[in-house]
Amino acid sequence: MPKKIGLPDSFKMRHDTHFVELLSSISKSPLLRVIPIEKIYPNPNQPRSELGNIDDLALSIKSKGILEPIIVRPKGEGYEIISGERRYRAAIKAGLKEVPCIEMNVDDKESLEISLIENLHRKDLDPFEEADGLRALVEIYGYTHQEIAKKIGKSRISITETLSLLKIPEEVRKLCSEYNIKAKTVLVQIARQPSKEKMIELVERIKKEGLTREDTRKLTKQLKVDKEKKVEKPKNYIFKFRPPGKEYQLSIVFRKSSVEKSEIIEILKTIIRQLESES
Repeated sequence: MPKKIGLPDSFKMRHDTHFVELLSSISKSPLLRVIPIEKIYPNPNQPRSELGNIDDLALSIKSKGILEPIIVRPKGEGYEIISGERRYRAAIKAGLKEVPCIEMNVDDKESLEISLIENLHRKDLDPFEEADGLRALVEIYGYTHQEIAKKIGKSRISITETLSLLKIPEEVRKLCSEYNIKAKTVLVQIARQPSKEKMIELVERIKKEGLTREDTRKLTKQLKVDKEKKVEKPKNYIFKFRPPGKEYQLSIVFRKSSVEKSEIIEILKTIIRQLESES
């Protein structure tokens, strides 16, 4: 009987179907293996820079084991982590000697793609971390918003809104973090402000007035209306002349709000010259 390769039929990945489909599309025969932990090492180009506190995860792994395999690829004398560095670090802390892994034969670009998309499936990402991850997919792979939406199982509008947060400068990001403003719907309204100063102004109002998501949406809508009113087009200047006998009326409309007397005289002279030339 031929040896069966690939994941066992009974094995269920804890990622959603979009991520499983990505793995299948890149490598048709991922292998589920148990690998000694000393043969595994992190990817130096791991896109996730902060791993956070792993104490609780280490306790869970010590009690129940690793419920979600680490994704690795053969490299050198061992295996390089594609996805799952937190689980790997926590497993070391928990004293494990070997860990379950999904082994994939992929190149550097495919490895980075899997790592980025796996990070985007995490539940603890804040909106700014998600925006930075999406930006990497756009810049490295040239994905459209619709293509990203399909790969990670979110709507195109949600992807576009998240990417809009990249407009928020680092200074404003830190202020949002300081004021515990984390809701994406609120951050999107902040990102829609025309300048950094206006963003800070809105953030301060959200904090000071305790504005809800709906309050913030209404406020930004009103601010937009107020801005449009301020930039209304100036009214045209109209020069009118009627002689004492009122036998005629002359009107000249200028495409600006104010006109000098000398300009009116020059216009009248031009009209007279034009009429004389036509006679």
